[in-house]
Amino acid sequence: MDRGTTAVVTGSTNGIGEAIARQLAAAEVDVVLVGRDRGRLDAAQERIRTAVPGARLRGELADLALLSEVRALADRLRDTRIDILISNAAVVADLTDHTSEGVQRTLATNHLAPYLLLRTLGENLAAAGQSARLVVVGASPTALRSIPVHLDDLGFENARAHGFPPSFRPFVAYGRTKNMNAMFVYSLAEQLAGTGITVNGAHPGIIRHTGLGRDSARGLLRAFGWSQWVNPLLPGPDAGADTPVWLATSPEVNGVTGRFFVRRKDVLTAAHTTDPDRRARLWEESANLTGLPVRS
Repeated sequence: MDRGTTAVVTGSTNGIGEAIARQLAAAEVDVVLVGRDRGRLDAAQERIRTAVPGARLRGELADLALLSEVRALADRLRDTRIDILISNAAVVADLTDHTSEGVQRTLATNHLAPYLLLRTLGENLAAAGQSARLVVVGASPTALRSIPVHLDDLGFENARAHGFPPSFRPFVAYGRTKNMNAMFVYSLAEQLAGTGITVNGAHPGIIRHTGLGRDSARGLLRAFGWSQWVNPLLPGPDAGADTPVWLATSPEVNGVTGRFFVRRKDVLTAAHTTDPDRRARLWEESANLTGLPVRS
């Protein structure tokens, strides 16, 4: 990459996000790591600098579950050169877990935060005539086909709609937010068509050491999280970082936008994620929830 290329990576204090940041740093990209805990941000930067001597890094503190902090982060980044913006942060939270702003935590972190941050910064970059690659880290299109977004219940108020046993419902809700990610990728790519901004999604694969469901979940979901954490048969975070980093840096995808990739291959996601009416509805509801205009 060219010297001076700058990337912003959310959820970059461990797992796939840290691996993305490290691989970008190794490609001589200046990396802005976004995390919610100062100690974890500093520790991640130290690990990356140990692996990549001379890495050019800085940390930005923001809890992406809080829309007020996402807005503040976007404001702080307005004057930063951004060539790459990778949305990786994600959580699995109980359906009853709401933030201090009253938003269900999985919805806020996994969908509303990237909607607010990438839309705001993407539109700003486009208005300034700049070029950039926006990448959203999603999940398996195959696994998510059977759990379409419930457009009348984005905040998961109807717990029974997420199946049984109840202890696994948070993971179903997580999957629905990953379908929201794909829908958002297609819609934002359309909104920014004809500018220098590309928007694509990527499935990193089933990766160990992500920590999803390991700390806050219960029952089967907690067991699932721990099995992912320790399973030696699963690939590690570097494998999960491969496709997002390739989308962010490779000349092979110059100008490619509005696509979803698995193992560097362009794949189709479920029809319920590509349907124009459903995407328009999600876009409008997300705008209302984040305080953005439906059309800029």
